Amino acid sequence: MSIPAFGLGTFRLQGQVVIDSVSTGLELGYRAIDTAQIYENEAEVGEAIVASGIARDELFITSKIWVANFARDRLIDSLKESLQKLQTDYLDLTLIHWPSPEDQVPVEEFMGALLEARQLGLTRQIGVSNFTVDLMKQAIAAVGAEHIATNQIELHPYLQNRKVVEFAQSQGIQITSYMTLAYGEVLKDPVIQQIADRLQATPAHVTLAWAMQLGYAVIPSSTKRANLQSNLHARTLILSDADMALIAGLDRGHRLTSPKGIAPQWD
Repeated sequence: MSIPAFGLGTFRLQGQVVIDSVSTGLELGYRAIDTAQIYENEAEVGEAIVASGIARDELFITSKIWVANFARDRLIDSLKESLQKLQTDYLDLTLIHWPSPEDQVPVEEFMGALLEARQLGLTRQIGVSNFTVDLMKQAIAAVGAEHIATNQIELHPYLQNRKVVEFAQSQGIQITSYMTLAYGEVLKDPVIQQIADRLQATPAHVTLAWAMQLGYAVIPSSTKRANLQSNLHARTLILSDADMALIAGLDRGHRLTSPKGIAPQWD
């Protein structure tokens, strides 16, 4: 696996809240941190990382390029700004956050600039986020599948995104699942609750373990120390084939994130 299976997300966390979340996560043993330019928290994430005293080579830091920075003459400069905020010389993974609205910047242009950023040593790996099958095909045509580490997509038991997953995996592109807990909706699901009760686990453990068992990376976030600590137990939980099949049956195409003007035509 080219990227860690388990990391810490920072979406919607800002200011002291994100500093505390990342600091606590690092203290508990998290080593992969996911942020983005549009989250407006890169500086705080960087502050928490530096204060932790953990060696840079023990960490895996991901950020995402926002759509306003896709033009070839802007992307690399914006990445350098992210590095300054994060107080690091390089990212482990840099993603295109969303496709360019109305194709204002061609996929070939921003993927080419992202590959150039990698060649300059600004990022170890590159990838995409919220890309459909067609957009992945365009990205592959631009830089080659071997250069695309992951497609980070909304994926949870209620939205299993199988077409995108199957195509990505056929190309050797890893899937990173965001919103794996569907903003907590799946934690109330009776099927997942029954599995959790039987395994003496929590619904969050079961859901995160399900995603990792399918080969996806997960990046759950939390502001509570108890949840941050508890989520780590998902790494050792093993679900049976029967449990996996039960969760597979929960798919209902229930998408939670589709921002107007930015979201593509979903598969």
